[in-house]
Amino acid sequence: MRRHDFEPGKLVIGLVLLVCAGAYLGAAHGDLHFPSYALLPVLVAGFCLAGVVSFVAFAVRRRR
Repeated sequence: MRRHDFEPGKLVIGLVLLVCAGAYLGAAHGDLHFPSYALLPVLVAGFCLAGVVSFVAFAVRRRR
């Protein structure tokens, strides 16, 4: 199999989505109590952070 490039932006958004899914599972189980719309800013911030990380990784790869 051909090696692929490491994409840290996908790693960041994957971790953010896993944390949000875990929070929703915790709320469904009854361990956590928060309004359902509270994770929307976390998702938006995660997507913005993933975009910044992807841009930085692209800029670093482009300089080489």
